[in-house]
Amino acid sequence: MASIGKVLRRTFLIGSAAIVGGVAFGVYYVNRPAKNPLKPGDGEAALNPFILIDQNGVTLFAPRAEMGQGVKTTWAALIAEELDVDLDQVTVLHGPAAAAYYNSALIGESLPNKGYDVSNFQHNLGEALGVIGKALSLQVTGGSTSMKDGFERMRAAGASARETLKQAAADRLGVDRAQLKTASGHVIAPDDSKIAYTDLAADVAQMEPIEAELRDPSEWRYLGRTLPRLDMVEKATGTAQFGVDVRLPGMKFASVRMNPRLGGQMNGFDDSAAKAMPGVEKVVDLGNGVAVIATNTWLANQAVEAIDVDWGEAPYPPETDAIFAEIAKAFDADPNSTMRDDGDVSIVPEGATVIDAEYTVPYLAHATMEPMNATALFTGDALELWCGNQAPTLIQFRVANTAGLDTEAVQIHTTYLGGGFGRRGELDFGDIATKVAMAMPGTPVQTTWSREEDMRHDYYRPGAMARMRGAVQDGKAVLIDGAVAAQSCTQQAVERYTGMPGAGPDKVLVEGFFNQPYAVPNYRMSGHIADLKMPVGFWRSVGNSHNGFFHETFMDEMAHAAGRDPLEFRLELMRDEHAPSAGCLEAVRDMSDWTGKSPDGVGRGVAFTYSFGTPVAQVIEVVDEDGTIRISKAWIACDMGLALDPENVKAQMFGGMMYGLSAACYGEITFADGEVEQMNFPDYDALRMHTAPQVEVQVLETNRFMGGAGEPGTPPSMPALGNALFDLTGQRARTLPLNKQFNLLV
Repeated sequence: MASIGKVLRRTFLIGSAAIVGGVAFGVYYVNRPAKNPLKPGDGEAALNPFILIDQNGVTLFAPRAEMGQGVKTTWAALIAEELDVDLDQVTVLHGPAAAAYYNSALIGESLPNKGYDVSNFQHNLGEALGVIGKALSLQVTGGSTSMKDGFERMRAAGASARETLKQAAADRLGVDRAQLKTASGHVIAPDDSKIAYTDLAADVAQMEPIEAELRDPSEWRYLGRTLPRLDMVEKATGTAQFGVDVRLPGMKFASVRMNPRLGGQMNGFDDSAAKAMPGVEKVVDLGNGVAVIATNTWLANQAVEAIDVDWGEAPYPPETDAIFAEIAKAFDADPNSTMRDDGDVSIVPEGATVIDAEYTVPYLAHATMEPMNATALFTGDALELWCGNQAPTLIQFRVANTAGLDTEAVQIHTTYLGGGFGRRGELDFGDIATKVAMAMPGTPVQTTWSREEDMRHDYYRPGAMARMRGAVQDGKAVLIDGAVAAQSCTQQAVERYTGMPGAGPDKVLVEGFFNQPYAVPNYRMSGHIADLKMPVGFWRSVGNSHNGFFHETFMDEMAHAAGRDPLEFRLELMRDEHAPSAGCLEAVRDMSDWTGKSPDGVGRGVAFTYSFGTPVAQVIEVVDEDGTIRISKAWIACDMGLALDPENVKAQMFGGMMYGLSAACYGEITFADGEVEQMNFPDYDALRMHTAPQVEVQVLETNRFMGGAGEPGTPPSMPALGNALFDLTGQRARTLPLNKQFNLLV
């Protein structure tokens, strides 16, 4: 029997998987592969980070977080497709924080092209630049990139594993590898005898992986089909572990309060009332806030609220109107970027009708269902952190710095995410949990934010303004000159992540603004950065979220000024510019039986946004029910280029639209005396089952390159609803949320 010491020496634990005597496979299209984080003991080999085959079966270490978008299932399908295992034979765990799990698709998204017009050379250049993600340790889930990142890498890893296993079997049987087949986790010999992959793990541990050609799509068993979600059983039975579900021996619980005037100082506090509460174990001074460690979360919440704190002033204008006045001032300065400047917008053609409009959208919270939380165990010379997060390597760097440790001394355990939307790509919740745990070394402490603390200490989607000027002539758009002003999410994020100021043209600020596939001869779109200290961050679909509203509401106004059907007006401008985008408009036209004329008491609006490589068109229908307006139906058409799981894509489009409609109807973060006024969901509502529309989604596959799915459903939803309300009431919505202007069903 093996001794405990020997087992410990031969075992490397990641989450719930013990890697013993296994072999891992993976493929990198780079010159020097990143260090493999899987490290079995003496006599074993883990050749690469993604696939582990040992006596327990096949384990996929997925580098992208599962936050409801289905990545866990589709990444498993990518592996299973080439490895010849059944989907239910694959165990999926989130990989540890490691540069090997870098996102190869993120950097390419930053290239200064429109996306829909990208050439093969530009596409290949973007893929080649993906290697920069390794150097920057960008193990990030975001930007709707998970499938673009994993599509070839995971299939290549599976194909390599398959052929290496076949070679190990061929060596054992004394036959040529070409004589062998694979199926359901077995190598099949010419006499139909089988050798399980698990029985070959020790053999392949000593081998170099074999590169293999990828199979033709005509041979696919899983990809392109709807698959059962691997995470559904856990979630339906309550066994899935989210951050707040983590439980460790001897755990304590903490809650936190930070300055409600965001970025302001803490001048002092009186914690005597909190310390007097039975079960309170420690009050922690965080510098700009306080935390209480107690025997349970509820007590910690009550105790931290009992602390009398003297908060300093906010480093920004204290009222919402004053904040937007500062945003408006950004228009007076030179633009940060003008990424589209076609023709000459200074000359209005003689006889053209000119349209001017100004739009405003508010700050928005991410409002994840699971509030921010993390569990930390600090021992003095090491740190472990359990949390749902979108950037394990970045949070590892941050908490290591906070704890004064080398990065290698920090282990990140990524749980399921109870909502991300970009919020869990931030680092503050891990940083605070680390500081709290450092106050009680050797004891695991779970720090959970109250809903109020979460809502009032977000990195918000920035409030934004747009000034639009256009001209129509003979029923066509001949000029669009637009400018958007907002804070820069990108520049703030760069400074938070690296400590260095962000600079240069900000593509994210103008995405969804400059890169829409309309053939307008005179077309200029500029971005202006507002200099404010409000904390802002990446919110689902980021710049597209406000720019989709600006651009498509204005496009609707131009169509009506031209006396045209709004859908046909767009379609005419789009057909020769980008056929897949035009195809989406044609699809929603046909799905909704669009005629351009709505019956009395019914309003219909159309909108389109190209974002994250995916064109999406939506038609929203609203009905007047005795003076109350209800969103009744919605039609969505998207073109993924390649839909790896069509029903999952439909779910993502539906979810993205619902997120956008909720924001359009109710979402708003406002400020008074420097503090966020919204405290909880009653102040920051969302669509409910009885207010949600019936939805039909069509997934097209004509686009040249694969697009994203998680975010593109959000941007067109807001203008489509606003345009529908105009069709119903004759009132144009130029500001959000819409419940301030219309009597919407709640």
